Amino acid sequence: MPGTNLTREEARTRAALLHVDAYDIELDLSSARDSATFRSTTVVRFTANQPGAATFIDLVAPEVREIVLNGEQVALSAFADSRIALTGLAAENELRVVADCAYTNTGEGLHRFVDPVDGETYLYSQFEVPDARRVFASFEQPDLKASFTFTVTAPRGWVVVSNSPTPEPTGDGDTQVWSFSPTGRISSYITAIIAGPYVGVFDSFTDGDQVVPLGIYCRPSLREFLDAEAIFDVTRQGFTYFQEKFDFAYPFEKYDQLFVPEFNAGAMENAGAVTFRDQYVFRSKVTDASYEARATTILHELAHMWFGNLVTMEWWNDLWLNESFATYAEMVALVEPADTKWPNGWTSFANQMKTWAYRQDQLPSTHPIMAEINDLEDVQVNFDGITYAKGASVLKQLVAYVGQDAFFEGVRAYFKQHAWGNTTLADLLGALEKASGRDLKAWSKAWLETAGINILRPEIEVDATGVITSFAVRQEAPALPAGAKGTAALRPHRIAIGCYSLVEGKLVRTDRVELDVDGELTSVPQLTGRQRPSVILLNDDDLSYAKLRLDADSLAVVTEHLGAFTEPLPRALVWAAAWDMTRDGELPTRDYLALAVAGLPKESDIGVVQSVHRQVKLALDLYADPAWREQGLLDWAAAAEQQLRAAAPGSDHQLAWARALASVARTDEQLALLAGLLDGSVELPGLAVDTDLRWDLLIRLVAVGRADDAAVEAELARDNTATGQEKAATCRAAQPTAAAKAQAWASVVDSDTLTNYVQDAVIGGFTVADQRELLAPYVGRYFDALKGVWETRSHEIAQQIIVGLYPSYQVSAATLEATDAWLATADPAPALARLVIESRAGVERALKAQEADRAAG
Repeated sequence: MPGTNLTREEARTRAALLHVDAYDIELDLSSARDSATFRSTTVVRFTANQPGAATFIDLVAPEVREIVLNGEQVALSAFADSRIALTGLAAENELRVVADCAYTNTGEGLHRFVDPVDGETYLYSQFEVPDARRVFASFEQPDLKASFTFTVTAPRGWVVVSNSPTPEPTGDGDTQVWSFSPTGRISSYITAIIAGPYVGVFDSFTDGDQVVPLGIYCRPSLREFLDAEAIFDVTRQGFTYFQEKFDFAYPFEKYDQLFVPEFNAGAMENAGAVTFRDQYVFRSKVTDASYEARATTILHELAHMWFGNLVTMEWWNDLWLNESFATYAEMVALVEPADTKWPNGWTSFANQMKTWAYRQDQLPSTHPIMAEINDLEDVQVNFDGITYAKGASVLKQLVAYVGQDAFFEGVRAYFKQHAWGNTTLADLLGALEKASGRDLKAWSKAWLETAGINILRPEIEVDATGVITSFAVRQEAPALPAGAKGTAALRPHRIAIGCYSLVEGKLVRTDRVELDVDGELTSVPQLTGRQRPSVILLNDDDLSYAKLRLDADSLAVVTEHLGAFTEPLPRALVWAAAWDMTRDGELPTRDYLALAVAGLPKESDIGVVQSVHRQVKLALDLYADPAWREQGLLDWAAAAEQQLRAAAPGSDHQLAWARALASVARTDEQLALLAGLLDGSVELPGLAVDTDLRWDLLIRLVAVGRADDAAVEAELARDNTATGQEKAATCRAAQPTAAAKAQAWASVVDSDTLTNYVQDAVIGGFTVADQRELLAPYVGRYFDALKGVWETRSHEIAQQIIVGLYPSYQVSAATLEATDAWLATADPAPALARLVIESRAGVERALKAQEADRAAG
């Protein structure tokens, strides 16, 4: 097995042998502007409990120049396959490694970016899961914590930020040296270096005698758009909430938040130096849903300072201890403070995060929340909807089960007992059991150690006068998809049942029953003898994690009156249930479209509106009967134009509908409207056709052949920024010509020079749903290229290509057969097979949904 793919058994063996004390790391970044590599010097001190034993340290580097163990030179041949073999260990050891490490353009290790606006170079590190070893020699596993001391040489005029407070640089020449103080004991994957001519805004969080310095950084070209005070406000909200709930002071010396270019994830919880994708610095008008999404990300990463950084999982099978808890914590910190701007945050969670979880949990790769992680390749594809959204949903149910006070009492004890250490699931459950007085072993087995999702359906009988004579909740455990590990299981659910009545045109909750559902059928005697309400909603308040179904009468009412709910959360639950039914082929795509067209004009929650926009477009592209699809797209485009023109000028809804129309416009009149908005000959009151919306309009016009290269170059001249270059790359790849597709394919698959963001932009332009015929010849070429891509590209770049270029729009039995033939003969690595199997499942689901839509027609 390649040395870069550390196995769990190797990690256990190494952890049993070693205790790592400290790293001293010197990085020379002085030639970052014009060199592909940088000098890295690592001195690590560690003990071994078996003198004379052997182990290895990890390093991914083009060249090693020196290896010294306990004063003795080690042959450079000891560096092979991304590992340095260490033999004849002493009880106490000091290892020195000098290497030339490489900058990347893939968002892994030490990423280098040149801003086209100012020509300056910007660096940032991204080390999760195993990429600190791209920058310094390290024992790359979470349970070998240590203290880290960084010394960085960089050009004069730069800013250098790390986990410890930024010192004053020294030196009088063209370069300066930043000597950081040692960190506490942390894992290598949350260390960080960010360097370049970034600009910063500073403040502090104060609580009594506690003062935590706060910093926010971005590139100078984004400074005019940086709304630092809004970001500081959310940050302080999180500090106040978490310190009170956790009863544990923020454990690091300062808290910097850095918005960096070409970042692969949303953000990364480096201790005291969190990095965010700089799309969160909004350079154009966005809706409130974008501000809410940014706030949840800020709170998520702050929660990680305790969940994950202070207390860290022992191995990656307990990744959920980091991510599920941080996701749950972000939500309660978002919605519960009295002065929060987003009191309805659980609505977005129900409609977006849980939808992600439901999708993931129905794939052949579904897995328990506490997943079996055999090696690093396993964990790299496991940052998914189960680890984040399902885990957080299950924690929300656990809180409902044990009570929030007992839950946080257990969490406080957990932090105090395990601060600066590593833990397993048993450690956390033990603390929660002690605090709540409940035995959680059965709960853990049912929810954390099994895979799949349950369906809850109401079973209702009423008499001739409409009085409920019998009410029960039926729980189903659908069989797991073929190839999935484990078996389906019924689970205990804590749910609320909401009763809603139409009162003067509004759906008002008139009753609520909270109960435990367990087994196949649970009777609800509390509802018998009552007049049947207009709508009965299982899992009201979204306490549990389950697929919901409405009875026929309730479905009929919400189809006509979905916008009449007085509260946003029940609307979101119904929208999510309708979407899930569409994906399952229980609700034909044309009926889902009709629901959206009727219900969205009355939907006030902009996050729900934008989510349903995306889902309708996806349903039409993949789940609609191909013979009817164009009519459905015409109907949706007409509805989008109507709502755009009817929306309040300058409102979030107006902007959202403008983007929806830009994604689907197809008639001459609609395309003329897009072109007019772009060239200024048409104006809609209140609609700001700013930089990002201009690109949205242009991409669609290019994709349908209504704009050419000259138009793209003219727009790029207006916006010659990194984002503008990415949008231009999307435009070029979206052109409806065979030549454009061939050029895009070659730039991604046959070459490896594109940065992560430009590659993603090209893939987005290549895969236009309306261009199925142009894309059909690439099915065979995709499978021919797969193994080479996996074996020669970094993980992030390979995953982009494998998922992004899978022929998802070629919804046919032939695509399934081609996929199966490749899986049967290619002998792919398990992580590669998982990515392909997940993509295949999308085509299989689409075929079933298309058949359901065809039958409805």
